[in-house]
Amino acid sequence: MRVVVQRVTEASVTVEGEVTGQIAAGLLVLVGFAPTDTAADLDWMARKLVQLRIFGDDEGRMNRSVQDIGGDVLVVSQFTLLADARKGNRPSYIGAAGPDIAVPLYEQLATLLQRLMGRPVATGRFGADMKVRLLNDGPVTIVLDSPSSAA
Repeated sequence: MRVVVQRVTEASVTVEGEVTGQIAAGLLVLVGFAPTDTAADLDWMARKLVQLRIFGDDEGRMNRSVQDIGGDVLVVSQFTLLADARKGNRPSYIGAAGPDIAVPLYEQLATLLQRLMGRPVATGRFGADMKVRLLNDGPVTIVLDSPSSAA
C-alpha cells in the first residue's frame, strides 16, 4: 500500500459535479493498494496516519497529529500510485490491486480511520473520474509505504 498524505487547510473531491467528500483542516490521503496488502498493513497505515505529527504546536514545530488538532481526513483511492514507469514512457499498473481486492481494502481503511478518529471520514468514490481540490498547508506532503510493501 502506498499513501500520499498532504496536510491541507481544506480539500474536496467531486464526481460528475457532485461533491462526494469535503473537509476543513486535516489530511488528504491518496491511497493505492497492492494485491499483497493485508489487514496488518491497513491497521499499521491507519494508526500511522492518525498519529503522524505534521501539524504545528504552539511553537510552530510539527509536533501534533490530525487527532491532536481535531482535524478531518479525506481518503481518495488512486491506483496510479502503484505505477511503474521505469521502462518506456507508458506506466504499467500491473502492481496495483484490481477492484475485487482494492475496494474492500479501501472501505476497510476508511472504517479503521473512522474508528480511530472517533468521527466520520470523508471519501471519494472508488473507480470514478474524480476531481480533487486541495489547499496544501506548508506545503507538507509525505509518501508512506506499508511495511510489507517497503523494499
